[in-house]
Amino acid sequence: MEDNSRNRENCLSVLKEYTKSDSLLKHAYAVETCVKAYARKYNEDENYWGNVALLHDFDYEMYPTEEEHPFKGSEILKDKGFDEDFRKSILSHANYSGEPRDTKLKKVLFACDELAGFITAVTYVRPNKTIDEVKVKSVKKKLKDKAFAKSVSREDIINGTEELGISMDEHIQFCIEAMKANKEELGL
Repeated sequence: MEDNSRNRENCLSVLKEYTKSDSLLKHAYAVETCVKAYARKYNEDENYWGNVALLHDFDYEMYPTEEEHPFKGSEILKDKGFDEDFRKSILSHANYSGEPRDTKLKKVLFACDELAGFITAVTYVRPNKTIDEVKVKSVKKKLKDKAFAKSVSREDIINGTEELGISMDEHIQFCIEAMKANKEELGL
């Protein structure tokens, strides 16, 4: 059987089969972008890490409840031939899944998930709506504003960064730079 976990085209078709919302697709690409950049930094398998990130929320639109997401997605991926490590990495991004974040990939996915979405939101309120205008200090200022992008878990951003063992400034800057390098695909 072909190794689906390393084939981005296959993963993209799974993503698009289950996800129709443009904003959720862009979120998948943004998280993928940040996670792949960390894979390069840590000398890990960029395709594998990127595909885990690409598919981390693919089931969310159809199965948005904590009872279903990401558990239904894991079952779907199992039926499509994705290995257990791939599926466990995805499960670990949900605090309530019971899957420990015991690998670097799991920690990176969790750390990048909410932050990538938040950086996207910050980009949309910049005067020219381009990621080139986003700075660490503006992201940190918006993080303190509880009314801004209120669905984003600040606690997850803080905890994810701590699990990575780096400073918040360093993590935010790293993700901004990764997203800048892929701004066309991300629409930023």
